[in-house]
Amino acid sequence: MSTAPDRQAADRPTLTERVTVRLHLVGTALVAGVVVAGVAVAGFALVGDASSAVDTVFALGSLVFGFGLLGWSGAVALGTGIEAMQEFLDTKTGWTEPDARRAMTRILGFGLGIMVGTMLVGSALAGSLF
Repeated sequence: MSTAPDRQAADRPTLTERVTVRLHLVGTALVAGVVVAGVAVAGFALVGDASSAVDTVFALGSLVFGFGLLGWSGAVALGTGIEAMQEFLDTKTGWTEPDARRAMTRILGFGLGIMVGTMLVGSALAGSLF
C-alpha cells in the first residue's frame, strides 16, 4: 500500500538531476558571458585604452550580476504574493515564481561570466603588455 508522501517522493527529481539542471542553467549563461566579455573588451580596446576597456566591461558585468541577484532575491521574497495577486486580478500573464527565479539565475550567471571573462582577458593583456 502506497501513501501520498511516497508518491510525491517518487515524482520528485533526484538531487543529481536537480544539480545538473541548475549547473546547465548557470553554466550556459556563464559561457555566453565569457564570450561577450572577450568581444566587448576587444571592441572597447580598439576605440580606447585596453586598461579602461577592462574596467568598463567589468563594471558592466557587475551591474548585470547585481541586477540578477536583486531580481532573484525579489522573486524569492515576493513571488508567492505576486502569483496570488495575479490570480486574484485574473491577469492570466503566466508569470510564476520559479520562472522568475530561473530567469534571474540566468541573468546572474551571464553577469558572472562577463566578470570572469573580463578577468581572463585582462590577465592575458597584462601578461602580454609587461
